[in-house]
Amino acid sequence: MTGSDPDVSRPSSQLTSASPLLLSPLVSTQWLADYLGSDGLVVLDATVLPYTQPNGRAGYLSGHETYLVGGHIPGAVFADLVDELSDPDARLPFTRPSAERFAAAVAALGIDNQTSVVVYDASVGQWAARVWWLFRAFGYDNVSVLDGGYTRWTADGRPTELAHVEPRAGVGEFTVTERPELWVDKTDVEAIVNGSASGTLVCGVPPKEFSGESGSRARLGHIPGSVSVPAGRLVDRETNTVLGENALRSAFAPVFATDRSAASQERIVTYCAGGIAAASDALALTLLGHRNVAIYDGSLNEWAADPESQLVATAGQSTAV
Repeated sequence: MTGSDPDVSRPSSQLTSASPLLLSPLVSTQWLADYLGSDGLVVLDATVLPYTQPNGRAGYLSGHETYLVGGHIPGAVFADLVDELSDPDARLPFTRPSAERFAAAVAALGIDNQTSVVVYDASVGQWAARVWWLFRAFGYDNVSVLDGGYTRWTADGRPTELAHVEPRAGVGEFTVTERPELWVDKTDVEAIVNGSASGTLVCGVPPKEFSGESGSRARLGHIPGSVSVPAGRLVDRETNTVLGENALRSAFAPVFATDRSAASQERIVTYCAGGIAAASDALALTLLGHRNVAIYDGSLNEWAADPESQLVATAGQSTAV
């Protein structure tokens, strides 16, 4: 379930021109080591560097410089989630790109519709999960997240390299098939909050941000009725890999224990600050077999900016309107 089995497809020595088949949303470092350099496989480094701006707000930098001078997995191509794989004209950071922009950006990375893609980051996997979700939302499933990312890769003593890797040339166009059901907007969330639509809201921000004790937004707290499942708690602190199935089910127990039973496969909407940690929650839910998951792309950055949208704070304050 966690992608730890290295034998989900043929060993690299038996590959011809076919891309290795990805059968799980996660692959292990052993799997990638076995297939690294295979025809039809592209490895993406999607690292993003968060920082605090002078005004106290969260800011984000492309991880390209770290990729260049700090090292990366051999042959990995850098995927710029800050600019190229987001909408540069949107009001909020990391807003999903148009289908046309995504297709062009992916093709520029040397990926076509016959490519197997493994994506990783140098954090706890949330940036890689976001790229995985983008591929999935645009109709492409032959993509997996590297379990444990660059942290686990280096901890395993595997090789790294410096400097830029040019994307492979001569690939065809990348064709998208949008899956709009994998996203929700503010109106959809409002319908869940007021009870006119069914669904469970899952918030992936850290606990103190969920409670309203901390955060960089002017209004703090969480969307009413939400269940807290912090994305950072979905990985093992020692290995940086995704928790095993039993531990994941325990993490999501507050979601599955509600009267909106997981067995009904009712919609679960994940959100966070800006749709990034939400992707880690969505990945974990997918690993657990839930097939009716969507991400609120605007997340709290959009919700909290509207003074008419109710927020719940449980840290001795109330930001409800």
